[in-house]
Amino acid sequence: MNKFLPIISTTLAWLLAAFFLFGAYGNAFISEENAAAYTAWGYPDWFHYITAILELAAALLLIRAGSRPYGAGLGAMVMAAASLTTLLNADYDHAVAPSIVLLVSLIVLGLSLAVRRAAN
Repeated sequence: MNKFLPIISTTLAWLLAAFFLFGAYGNAFISEENAAAYTAWGYPDWFHYITAILELAAALLLIRAGSRPYGAGLGAMVMAAASLTTLLNADYDHAVAPSIVLLVSLIVLGLSLAVRRAAN
């Protein structure tokens, strides 16, 4: 195994965790613009709290190597839902960020599983 693989995996995971922490905060204390977007996408007024909880859980799971694949998987599911929501609503300006984070989440998932396999 490449000796840099665990370092790359950990670095990406921590950056991703920071993104999800920021996203959880932004969804827990939602701006009027984002609240309007949730409404336009057809979600109920309280749905942003569900998103915040899921993003916080993903961030916390990403921090430790043992739970990292679960955090990356959960983050990927949240970002897949966000990407799909924005694409189905033709809100292409908002589709770029969740699509990129979805890709990074999948990369972290793959890297963390490779590191775990190599350690066993």
